[in-house]
Amino acid sequence: MAPPKGGIIGKILDEGGSMKIIRFEQKGKVYWGSLHEGTIYLLSGDIFTGATETKEKFVLGEVKVLPPVLPSKIIGIGLNYRKHIEESPFDPPEVPMFFLKAPSSVIGHLDHIVLPEDSKRVDYEGEVGVVIGKKARNVKEAEAMNYILGCTIVNDVSARDFHKQDNSFARSKGTDTFCPFGPVIVTGLSPGNLKIETRLNGKTVQSSNMSDLLFKTEHLISFVSRYMTLMPGDLIATGTPSGIGPMKKGDVVEVEVEGIGILKNPVS
Repeated sequence: MAPPKGGIIGKILDEGGSMKIIRFEQKGKVYWGSLHEGTIYLLSGDIFTGATETKEKFVLGEVKVLPPVLPSKIIGIGLNYRKHIEESPFDPPEVPMFFLKAPSSVIGHLDHIVLPEDSKRVDYEGEVGVVIGKKARNVKEAEAMNYILGCTIVNDVSARDFHKQDNSFARSKGTDTFCPFGPVIVTGLSPGNLKIETRLNGKTVQSSNMSDLLFKTEHLISFVSRYMTLMPGDLIATGTPSGIGPMKKGDVVEVEVEGIGILKNPVS
């Protein structure tokens, strides 16, 4: 189901199609822009209520790319790709299994994932993320796409041994640097049939398509909004495909999603 061009998405698109929203720092100041290959055009206005491109531009290679938004909360979804469920010891969940990642775990494109000294196994989990564009509470599934600003890329970094020790996701998924996401938010994409691939040091370790999701994006938004009010900028990571595995210091992880680009992070 393609996101309708009314509401948030319609306001941010002046000429139809999609926009790659990027947040960046230049000379100590933070801006939002629209990315066109290697050129960023400064945005005027608010990305959640309506923004337009200006003629002022920056060179991508001369700015620091930041996380595209700072979410008030990050909702992760567990066991949501059918093939991932098959490789796990668990049965398919009856309802979406969601958890929270700490906002302080957020880092951006090219920032370092820092492995805790007391963890013996930290895994990559490449995911497609959706960014909420307006306040959402008790949203009907048929209307859920109206609440999406756009799609992004997430690496739901997870310390497996912390989870076993705690029987909780709080430390295992909420540790600092455990939520790389970005580098952009792309409006107008349909988060239902996007290809996703994760590479570890250039080797493909995850490869799938959102068509393998057990619970589709519109269902996730509707379900979560029954229990938690979703605010503009909140991030939902829709789940990871099969092929998760450990990282070590010196590794480089890349998550690529069709129509969005590549999220790249070194590990230290």
